Amino acid sequence: MKVLVFVEQREKKIKASALEALSAGVALAGSPADLAAVIIGHGVEGLSAELKGYGADTVYIVDDAAFNHYNPIAYAAALEQAIKAHGASAVVGSAAPMTRDLFPRLAARLDGGILTDVTSLEASGGVVSGVKPMYAGKVLAKVALQNAGVQFVSVRPNSIKAEKKDAGAAVAKKLAVAAPTDSRIKTLEVRKGKSERPDLTEASRIVSGGRSLASADNFKILNELADVINATVGASRAAVDAGYAGHEMQVGQTGKTVNPNLYIACGISGSIQHMAGMRTSKTIVAINTDAEAPIFKVASYGIVADLFQAVPILTQKLKQLLEH
Repeated sequence: MKVLVFVEQREKKIKASALEALSAGVALAGSPADLAAVIIGHGVEGLSAELKGYGADTVYIVDDAAFNHYNPIAYAAALEQAIKAHGASAVVGSAAPMTRDLFPRLAARLDGGILTDVTSLEASGGVVSGVKPMYAGKVLAKVALQNAGVQFVSVRPNSIKAEKKDAGAAVAKKLAVAAPTDSRIKTLEVRKGKSERPDLTEASRIVSGGRSLASADNFKILNELADVINATVGASRAAVDAGYAGHEMQVGQTGKTVNPNLYIACGISGSIQHMAGMRTSKTIVAINTDAEAPIFKVASYGIVADLFQAVPILTQKLKQLLEH
């Protein structure tokens, strides 16, 4: 099967989840000759070298000032040309805002099918299938594409380990793509968030706080813990609605769905809406004064204590442990 992996980059840095998507592509393609990657942007030609050993023999580069900022119409044109250049029957990318915009557009244009947010995938007889968490992560569904043209698949971050196996030469091939000039969509600027931490959807460790923190200033104790373990700070909807944290920090059904290796919930009771966004976390640590809080039902480890006492102690102990 000919597989093309969309490698997302931001500010000329390849996202970690893109390497995970490449490893997912390896499982589908079977050989480096059948696997290719595509990088779209401006000043990104040198990034192909970073993909060497991750399984792709060819890396298509679309490098032009017209692609400096993400524009759905321009990026769709570039990705479509890469699909045709490789003769891809399947396209893989990380489940992220960009692929949620791009993949459905191209699936419709190319009369293809689409699987979104899968945690594993495989191919049999040219048909792609995968496992997808559903109903707020309570069940895992086996989903497959039938009678599709080009098959599009997005993989949930932190589901498939990015592995470098010294396979795939990652030879760069530049594609000349003329960005559509009649687009009614123009990207004027991209405004970054204040935090330099990894985005919640890609973070391997997350420390989240609930309304029990009582103020925005009190989130500093979570930031201190996050600094020690190199984590990203999140929040429940109750904390966001109370004005203690920004919406970009919200984890849950109306916020972001996360899948970290470690999720520490501080002062979060565990409403259905919140657990819909973090239930698939590999290890969950819950800190709450209420021993009957629903969060303890999904927690790997539970601490029945006041977060203002427990979190600083946890921070201190982890800092001592990591220093030795």
